[in-house]
Amino acid sequence: MIPRYLVDFDLQSLPHVHTDVIVIGAGIAGLFTALKAAEQHKVMMVTKKSLLDSNTRYAQGGIAAVISDEDSPDYHRQDTLIAGAGLCSSAAVDVLVHEGPDGVQDLIRMGTEFDMEDGHYALTKEGAHSQRRILHAQGDATGAEIVRALSERTKQNEQIEIWDDHFVIDLITENGECFGALVQKPDGQKVFVRANATILCSGGAGQLYRYTTNPEIATADGISIAYRAGANIRDVEFVQFHPTSLCYPGAPRFLISEAVRGEGAVLRNMNGERFMEKYHPQLELAPRDVVARAILNEMEQTKSTFVYIDFTHESEETVKHRFPTIYEYCLNYGLDLSSDWIPVAPAAHYMMGGVETDLYGETSVKRLFACGEVSSTGVHGANRLASNSLSEAIVFGRRIVQRIEGLPPLERTPVIREVLGRNDNAIQPVVEKRLKLQKVMLRYVGLKRNAQGLEKGCEELKRHITIYDSHLSKREEYEFANLLNCALLTTQAALARQESRGGHYREDFPEKDDMQWQKHIIFNRVNGTTEGRIDDV
Repeated sequence: MIPRYLVDFDLQSLPHVHTDVIVIGAGIAGLFTALKAAEQHKVMMVTKKSLLDSNTRYAQGGIAAVISDEDSPDYHRQDTLIAGAGLCSSAAVDVLVHEGPDGVQDLIRMGTEFDMEDGHYALTKEGAHSQRRILHAQGDATGAEIVRALSERTKQNEQIEIWDDHFVIDLITENGECFGALVQKPDGQKVFVRANATILCSGGAGQLYRYTTNPEIATADGISIAYRAGANIRDVEFVQFHPTSLCYPGAPRFLISEAVRGEGAVLRNMNGERFMEKYHPQLELAPRDVVARAILNEMEQTKSTFVYIDFTHESEETVKHRFPTIYEYCLNYGLDLSSDWIPVAPAAHYMMGGVETDLYGETSVKRLFACGEVSSTGVHGANRLASNSLSEAIVFGRRIVQRIEGLPPLERTPVIREVLGRNDNAIQPVVEKRLKLQKVMLRYVGLKRNAQGLEKGCEELKRHITIYDSHLSKREEYEFANLLNCALLTTQAALARQESRGGHYREDFPEKDDMQWQKHIIFNRVNGTTEGRIDDV
């Protein structure tokens, strides 16, 4: 159904470029891993836009790590396992909570400036965390500060060659081993980059949905190219919708950080009523999936397209100091966070699942690694704990580089000719196709799902499958092919999982069912769908 390669090519006749390590993507996972790898190796960094375009840049809340004496790895572990709703790998969570603090020290050494208070790092608390353990930068611009520090370092590093505006079409594999990547240059020319190790750091899949906090580039490329290359794809039914993204005419879906609720903001429906006590004892700081569905319920009941977040009890000074980015952004649209109720609605935010890896970031394809949101390390389970994503990228980035040290050099280049004779039929403008796909996902595979809707969604998505028989040549065509690939997997997984857990909610199976469903759904292009057991939780 989905071909092994998206385009026809003959590897022998393409230009070859050799490097030690190829890093695909430029968020925190890509930048950090490239810098660590460059201590010993030549690194090629391929990004489809630029070093400053990634989800990381939009991360506001911060990075979770045990820094304070009142906190402990055990507390952090427990909070992560509870949020993950029974699907976390306890071994992966142990790695995260114990190695996170060292990773943060690495970031600081690389020039990241976190906010200080009285000579100590300023720590904040977010939903479902039992302790204050979130480091932040410039109030609510943590991601932007990390990207600033790391990208400056990356540009100055002579061991790292950066290819901006290049698109990785597919990974080159033979007999379950990865030899590098097929890359398209800005002028359309294709080139084979051969590498001893290939690291996917290509981010998430927010563009599967009509409304998302993710940038335009989050088109599920990594999950889809890894799937075509034979890697295991796990847990993709678990999509986290951020409960509070700005919902205002003319404004993009901008994130109103969970930390705003952490600092005491409350949610109100169209009628001005505070409503979270009807849904959860932790009120506004309940797990994200609970808050997002509560908001959806209120929107349905009041026939409205948004609810309000109310932070007006805080002084203007406090608001400006703690959330300068959010304050400024809202002001651009005539909304004052300190005196107005801000209209918000849920938006697709984070993919919990992805390319399955072991504790050293290696996938089921030899020499292929995955790090950051594209990966499924087992840390997030069915629902990611706020601010664990940045720490995960650093902790597993470090481990991948350790693992690469032990790889023997590649001795050969495979001989591959892919000739399917794809047709040159004019493809319906991809913009239209993409919008249709996003609407299908929003309607049938969103915050609330049921069998009938998911089956309908599958049917509608399958109508687009002919794109794989077409001759693709542009970035947006590849992106659509990747979105379609991931959308089908997500919809099939959501249909298969007949229960509700974490970021996956079925109206027809509203309860969690540990007897039947405390397990992973794993897709493999060659072996089909299988189930993965949980290590003892």
